[in-house]
Amino acid sequence: MKHMDINKLEKQVKYRLAEGDLIFSSIDLLVCRQVARETGSWSSHVGFAIKENNQWMIVESKVPFVCKTPLRRFLQRTRHGQIVVRRLKQPLSDDQIKNIKQLASNHIGKLYHPGFDFNSDRQFCSKLVYLIYKEAIGVELGTVQTLEQLLNQNPQARIGLWYFWYFGNIPWNRKTLSPASQLQDQQLQTVFSAV
Repeated sequence: MKHMDINKLEKQVKYRLAEGDLIFSSIDLLVCRQVARETGSWSSHVGFAIKENNQWMIVESKVPFVCKTPLRRFLQRTRHGQIVVRRLKQPLSDDQIKNIKQLASNHIGKLYHPGFDFNSDRQFCSKLVYLIYKEAIGVELGTVQTLEQLLNQNPQARIGLWYFWYFGNIPWNRKTLSPASQLQDQQLQTVFSAV
């Protein structure tokens, strides 16, 4: 993305952003683009926005661990400036935002799980969002399902990618959660889209 384009995108997102908003992106790596396609979406990644010292930060689980990323750096990683910001239809209270931030701090540094195992102690992006929002405010975002269910509901999915990803042995009964299911969650409304 050109320097002027990132400035414009950052300004547009900041204008719309509120603490607790989910921000979806498309990581510009071949495997990430394929995972997005396999789950029926353009998005392969999700995090959520908080403010620290008057700066926007995105809490995210990425390789190698959960971290807080400055908004501009988060935006720079997305493919072709593709970003969607979604917000809970029920506005968050100050106490709920405080709870979300406290729980986020407790997760910083937790290792990433490249096998997307929901039941692991490790994190991945959509699982992190799901766990924090469920514990902090009692809202479950997205759909926890087995890999078999996920692949069956996406007929465009190519099993070959998953055999490669799991070294020839797909864990069909593994529980997982995709950014696509959160992007489509009806509890959220879109407040900004550059897709």
